[in-house]
Amino acid sequence: MTASAPPTRRIPVWLAILAASLPMFMATLDNLVVTSALPVIHEDLGASVEDLQWITNAYTLAFAALMLLAVGIGDRFGRRHVFVVGIAIFTVASALCAVSGDPTALIAARALEGAGAAAIMPLSLTLLVGSVPDRARSLAIGVWGGVSGLGVALGPLIGGAVVEGWNWQAIFWLNVPVGVIAVPLALAALPNALGARLRADVIGVLLAGLGVLGIVFGVVRGNDAGWGSGQVVGALVAGAALLAAFIVREARTSAPLLPLRLFRDRGFTLANAVATAFSFGTFGAVFILIQFLQIVQGNTPLQAGVATMPWTLAPMVIAPLTGFIAPRVGTRALIVGGLVLLSAGLFEIALTMSADVGYGVLLPGFLLAGVGMGLVFAPLSTAVLASMPPEDHAKASGTNSTLREIGIALGIAVLTAVFTGAGGHLTPTGYVSAAQPAVVVGAGVVLLAAVLALFLPSGVLRRGALTPEAESALPTQAVLPDAAPAPAPAA
Repeated sequence: MTASAPPTRRIPVWLAILAASLPMFMATLDNLVVTSALPVIHEDLGASVEDLQWITNAYTLAFAALMLLAVGIGDRFGRRHVFVVGIAIFTVASALCAVSGDPTALIAARALEGAGAAAIMPLSLTLLVGSVPDRARSLAIGVWGGVSGLGVALGPLIGGAVVEGWNWQAIFWLNVPVGVIAVPLALAALPNALGARLRADVIGVLLAGLGVLGIVFGVVRGNDAGWGSGQVVGALVAGAALLAAFIVREARTSAPLLPLRLFRDRGFTLANAVATAFSFGTFGAVFILIQFLQIVQGNTPLQAGVATMPWTLAPMVIAPLTGFIAPRVGTRALIVGGLVLLSAGLFEIALTMSADVGYGVLLPGFLLAGVGMGLVFAPLSTAVLASMPPEDHAKASGTNSTLREIGIALGIAVLTAVFTGAGGHLTPTGYVSAAQPAVVVGAGVVLLAAVLALFLPSGVLRRGALTPEAESALPTQAVLPDAAPAPAPAA
């Protein structure tokens, strides 16, 4: 069954954009906004390094595990229904985060937040595309993409300002009035479109989610419980077994959560491997570095957010420019070049880190990392879909987003394990010597991603080559603007 016809009632384009973008901005902002508050949460709630990992990873894992399921349920029962439920869950969970009195309660509330975000993020653009006329679609997608990127870029800055001006609880309270406004807005401005009514693969979700959770739990507990302990070995073995069972199930079920046939395509498989490694190294390093700026260098949360702006805001400038460059050099060249620059930036930061290092010494690393990320984002999303048939674009894009989130969770877990294994502590004198090898590992994984990217096909995907449904599955900056015929991309 295909998506239902557009609604007959006329909705102003600006209202549809606002209804789809506002909840999405809230969810993207919350992915990084908490990073600026981690040192303060450590002091206020007595959270350990392990607790801080779970405060971040509970959100990420719930988001990754439930995103494809949310899309399937939306197709079956109505995308707007699921979208609104996601907003409501996210809003309630934000309030629960704000009133949490201990790390365990905060971790549980963050997991619930991630479940809400899993329904918001993949459905917001799909709903927007179905709400606006064809002539306004490019404008609407462009605005949506800009708002999405802004949420990610401003996360550390807004988080730092709110924590410093009020308290860490305020970063969650701010979501509540936004959610209260967003629910009736979505109901009024967005259509309740349907998609293919396939059976939800709940068993697949449980197998994959618990499998990844087991592996992350084993890595997180490794240093404290001992890598040879029954707890750690059991978690790792159980996680691997559950993931193996997930693969077996997906190969046999008639309505798989993750169609394994997609991975028969070399470009799709390589692009996802690169995306996972990219997320692993990058966001694992961010987790270590944002705390370095506060715990070691004594910056306030706001100062730390400002310090990272060359890194977080550079992709906002660079990513749109890749649309003009890719038709001439090919997506592979941009991905490889961006990953090399990002890796070089992380290596520079790791090798110059010290308690009294000046900001001017770290700045080149931040700039290299920001430019590198900007070069990677859009072309990598394009590479995922470059050789996929249109009917598989939504599944392929959802698979890529899921694997990126898993990469973030594993990166934070592994790099923190390197940090604690090297004797790291959340103190000014016990941080740098352990943080350096952790960031070096992150830089090395990003460099490995660059090597993998050398084997990607050098394809280009232009705007207009996709159906509206496929376009809604793709991040806006991954679709190149209309242009005159370009020279053949470089090999």
